[in-house]
Amino acid sequence: MMEASFDTEESFDDPSCLAPQPPGSVSPARRQIREVKETKITINCVTFPLPGGSPEQQLLKPNEWSYCDYFWTDKKDPQGTTSVAGFEVLLQKQLKGKQMQKEMSEFIHERIKIEEEYAKNLSKLSLSPLAAQDEGTLGEAWTQLKKSLHDEAEVHLKFSNKLHSEVEKPLLTFRCDNFKKDLKKYDHHIADLRKQLASRYASVEKSRRALADRQKDLEVKTQQLEIKISNKTEEDIKKARRKSTQAGDDLMRCVDLYNQTQCKWFEEMVTTSMELEKLEVERIEWIQQHLRQYTTLRHETDMFNQSTVEPVDKLLQNVDPGRDRELWVKENNTGDVRPVDMDI
Repeated sequence: MMEASFDTEESFDDPSCLAPQPPGSVSPARRQIREVKETKITINCVTFPLPGGSPEQQLLKPNEWSYCDYFWTDKKDPQGTTSVAGFEVLLQKQLKGKQMQKEMSEFIHERIKIEEEYAKNLSKLSLSPLAAQDEGTLGEAWTQLKKSLHDEAEVHLKFSNKLHSEVEKPLLTFRCDNFKKDLKKYDHHIADLRKQLASRYASVEKSRRALADRQKDLEVKTQQLEIKISNKTEEDIKKARRKSTQAGDDLMRCVDLYNQTQCKWFEEMVTTSMELEKLEVERIEWIQQHLRQYTTLRHETDMFNQSTVEPVDKLLQNVDPGRDRELWVKENNTGDVRPVDMDI
């Protein structure tokens, strides 16, 4: 189980999960079994409703493009050989975000190196003896021009120092402690629940086969007794009927355990995916804050170049985690149909 728990103020009215219904009575009628199977389908041990098989499900967080509504279905990996769980897609999003954050820090570091080299060259040029012999008012103007290079070098050096302390370092150190370890905890917990679900599903299938065998045995013995081609007694029929009933009860128990496990997985998927969503919002807002600090420092350094950073300012002001999430979810979602209880 997860070592950390997450509290959420959201409430979800999904009766198929939060209040699992006990399986109905076992019916040997093949027509009824077919009707049930036509409304639901089990994919990778998770049960979903078929289109048109049940009332349309409402999103848990309408109009928000929340992670908890769009990653229930597994999808094929790029090679198409194995399935990737929807939750794994969310985890990969977090890891990619961490990598992008690191690369942004590296970019700012390269910018600092350029500023430092530029400041060094300006300072060196300010000490040049060229045209130092000029006199009069022109000579005074020339001396002031060279001094302005030294002053500009100081401004750029100060800019590079602030970039390091106020932009590069925060980007590099954000979530550097235990972040990947925490993601592994989420991954292992959800994966364990999927393994439990697979085990429960295997038990259901085994029980279905056992019930079918018991029902077939009962049917054969009943027919043999009716046409009197066997020495089977009524007691044999009763014994076969008891075994069939017992197999039906066992199937009901297995289906109930399966539904309980799927419900637990459903609840943990909602809670954990919303936690990942919160982490992604925090990451975007953190980067937004420090990139805006970059543009603020740039303004302070060289007011003549405002036009080069104004478009960046405008775009940073328009950064919207919700919109980013919508675009990403639309491109990467694996399915918005939620699991439902399995029927017998």
